[in-house]
Amino acid sequence: MTSAVIRRRVQGVAFLVIAVSLIALSIAKYSGAFSDGVPVTLRVDHTGLQLDKHSDVKVRGLIVGEVSDLSSSGTAATVALRLKPEMAHLIPDNVSARLLPKTLFGEKYVALILPPHPSGRPLSAGDVIPQDRSQPARELDAALDSLLPLLQDVAPQDLASTLGAISGALRGRGHQLGDTLVRTQRLVSGLTPALPQLQEDITRTADLADTYTRAAPDLLAALADLSSTTRTVADQRQNLAQLWTSVTGVSQDLRGFLEDNQDNLIALAADSRPTLESLARYAPEYPCLLHQIAGLVPQLDRAFGVATHHPGLHIYLEVTNNRGKYLPGVDEPRYEEDRGPRCYPVLDGTKFPEYPGGPIHDGSTSPPIGRGDPSPGVGPVSTAPVSTPPQVAMGLPNSPAEQQFLSALLASADGAQDAEMPSWTSFLLGPLLRGTEVTLR
Repeated sequence: MTSAVIRRRVQGVAFLVIAVSLIALSIAKYSGAFSDGVPVTLRVDHTGLQLDKHSDVKVRGLIVGEVSDLSSSGTAATVALRLKPEMAHLIPDNVSARLLPKTLFGEKYVALILPPHPSGRPLSAGDVIPQDRSQPARELDAALDSLLPLLQDVAPQDLASTLGAISGALRGRGHQLGDTLVRTQRLVSGLTPALPQLQEDITRTADLADTYTRAAPDLLAALADLSSTTRTVADQRQNLAQLWTSVTGVSQDLRGFLEDNQDNLIALAADSRPTLESLARYAPEYPCLLHQIAGLVPQLDRAFGVATHHPGLHIYLEVTNNRGKYLPGVDEPRYEEDRGPRCYPVLDGTKFPEYPGGPIHDGSTSPPIGRGDPSPGVGPVSTAPVSTPPQVAMGLPNSPAEQQFLSALLASADGAQDAEMPSWTSFLLGPLLRGTEVTLR
């Protein structure tokens, strides 16, 4: 064997040793055999299948380390992390961590979540990082957990086609999409103050639906009755057609009447205005008036002795002062009464005033008020019939005795002499007083 052959063989062996050494060094470097990072521990519930050794550890998207080991106890998982020394002192020791996927189908990585209020102490070797259990983290985990079965059921080629179509549709439209999202955000921000009112409206809508639910039987019954009415209308359509024809003729006649009498109707409306205004003015007294008219029925029954042992008219007659003889120019009728609406109550058993609210201004002269000295006069006529024949008390009808008796009664009421009473007194008062009992007061 020559020296040249030996030299080539030594060179070949050296090349192989160098190549193997480089490969070994690369593997050792990748496995972290020469790394002097800061070892920390992460405790999570589970890691899943997408988290492996040498997975990235990131803070706000910046790689600060890698996963060095994974272990599980069955109820929890422990993830060993190795952080870069130049990055570890920038991370506070009260950070938390989430396991997030890089893509929908990619591997997971460890995302360190900085707290709102970082502590002043940085992470050091041997520290334990807890899993992020905030509300956003739980919602994100729930969304990813619910998305995984969907992605497993969707065929990859179909999903790729769909994503490709979406990508093609959105390509070159980023500005429009961003503007749409900004407008949507403004719309949602404007709706946010109205959410309580919207919630109240939805609640009241539910109450309205309950009301309709309770009213549904009545509504169905009304519809059933309406169907009967509809059938009746259908059966009577010929009669209804004749009715429409008749109504048309009547309408034409009415139109002719209105055209011929339109001026008269307008004049009637104008002339009726004062009457209607008077009726409107005195409208407040109508309920009381109608009520008292309705109450006259029992009083009339009592006056006529209905259902009593003394049937016949029973009245209280009082002779008052006369107004004197008619004087031309003094007692001429005038329409000067302008008092407003009023209604006087019925006073049973009491003396009603002669002029409530003052005398009526009709142009007549009011009679004298009062009767002078309290002398015997004519009082109310008793409701009981006399027990003796009228001839005994007053004599024969229209006789001088009756005339003298009635003159004495009237003279006592007016405070005059018997001779001053007219002779026709018995003709007016005789028929009213015969058969009754007169009480002198």
